[in-house]
Amino acid sequence: MSKGAAPKTQRMSDQTSPSRLRQLTDEYLALEAKLKLGGGPEKIEKLHKQGKLSARERIELLLDQDTFSQEIGLLVAYDEYGGQAPAAAVVTVVGKVHGRECVIVANDATIKAGAWYPETIKKILRAQEVAMRNRVPIIYLVDSAGVNLPYQGGVFPGQYGAARIFYYNSIMRRYLKVPQIAAVMGMCVAGGAYLPALSDVILMVEGTSFMGLGGANLVKGATGQTIDNETLGGAATHNSISGVAHFKTADDRECIAKIRDLVSELPSREQTRVSVAQALAPRLETNELYKRLPDDHRAPYDMHTVLDTILDADSLDEFQADYAREIICGTARVGGIQVGVIANSRGMSKGKPGTPPRFGGIVYTESAEKTAYFIENCDRHSTPLLFVQDVSGFMVGADAEHSGIIRAGARFVEAMATAAVPKIVLTVNHASGAGYYAMAGQGFDPDFIFTLPTGRMGVMEGDSAVQAMFGTQLERLKSAGEPVSPELDAEMQKVRETYDRELDAKHAAARGLVDAIVTPERTRDALILALETCLNTSAPHIGAFVLPRIEL
Repeated sequence: MSKGAAPKTQRMSDQTSPSRLRQLTDEYLALEAKLKLGGGPEKIEKLHKQGKLSARERIELLLDQDTFSQEIGLLVAYDEYGGQAPAAAVVTVVGKVHGRECVIVANDATIKAGAWYPETIKKILRAQEVAMRNRVPIIYLVDSAGVNLPYQGGVFPGQYGAARIFYYNSIMRRYLKVPQIAAVMGMCVAGGAYLPALSDVILMVEGTSFMGLGGANLVKGATGQTIDNETLGGAATHNSISGVAHFKTADDRECIAKIRDLVSELPSREQTRVSVAQALAPRLETNELYKRLPDDHRAPYDMHTVLDTILDADSLDEFQADYAREIICGTARVGGIQVGVIANSRGMSKGKPGTPPRFGGIVYTESAEKTAYFIENCDRHSTPLLFVQDVSGFMVGADAEHSGIIRAGARFVEAMATAAVPKIVLTVNHASGAGYYAMAGQGFDPDFIFTLPTGRMGVMEGDSAVQAMFGTQLERLKSAGEPVSPELDAEMQKVRETYDRELDAKHAAARGLVDAIVTPERTRDALILALETCLNTSAPHIGAFVLPRIEL
């Protein structure tokens, strides 16, 4: 055996060990499977004995068979409340009903009877914003006991409390003309009753649904009147006496079938201006990412390889391909839909003659100006934007500052923020610093924001944070020729561990900072569905929604 060669057994182990992406994907899929059980098999069986389906069973029946759907916010709150509030007790999904892109909001009654946590509100509002911005129908499958009272302080008051749901209901109904269909398929009490009441159509299920500002027990306490829930606010009552509901169905399955009929009767979606051609398969299989992304997130790789797994084959037409190569700009197609691609290149590249090489993943003055110009072109041509993030920030230092990087960065941010076309984000590894902002970070209201399991979102990496926090102290010790004490070393390691934990994609997803973690196998499907959803309207994709001109 030659000197320096690894033992044969070691080489075989290296070849068979999973990549970092594979390992993180497997961890995510295990967590996903657990979360999708909601309150667990026993709670699901309890619903079945009541003649009801679970939230996910209802959604599965509602969506077209054998079509891709994307859950939004699955990991929200998974690491809070002692793990007792998976998905924050509400399932929010984008999928197709009779070929029509729809948003679905379904309370999960296996978790605290579908009661609202603070994060439940966050998820419902996000789902409504997707529907509002893209003018797609939204369907509410209501089965909730109302506010989770121990957490009412985070649910009831405030600008983004539960009232915001009803504000969005009203704006969609009066001004945006977004179809809203509400099916009361269980409890619907107190202020929550306004959600269906502010929808266009209300369906109820005989024997299992109730809608009222107060249940029988509250009525007894408040008025002394003795009455059962079915008589007070059941399906028969609201269809034949109060007139609040519009349709009465025998069971969950009949209710879902009726909703599908109602969606099929809606007006056709708006004709898009975006160029759509025959879809072509990508040049590389999506699972190639497991081989192509390096295990060390700091290591360089070929971003074109990543793009080859999601873009239609040979469709990328690069814009200024030989200039400011640290950012790739170009038009391409995803599922036949024309997009403007903006991606951070992670390899080293040549700078201008006489200047040092450029670091991949860093935004320089020239790349900021190039990208701003490209975004403005796409906006003029109504071309949606796809940001593929692996950005460590903007370049710093004397040369960068003297080149006017602040002004160039501002042009980049302004062009992105004011572009009226759909913006979709996919994070590969890093989403750091102001570069994350410029690449359509969440604060700029992208239509959808996804991340691979490898995504890392934060101001900076742990090592950079250690340098920022302890750099002066370390320099002083070095100058004095003194070693780093075990206490200081432990303190620095604690900072690294905290940053690693908070940079994890699951941490971001748990706080709603991304819509979903997508595996390599699902990434292209997720992007295609997101684009198809965005093409439902040519209204400006700016903010949560833009009101049409209102004549007073």
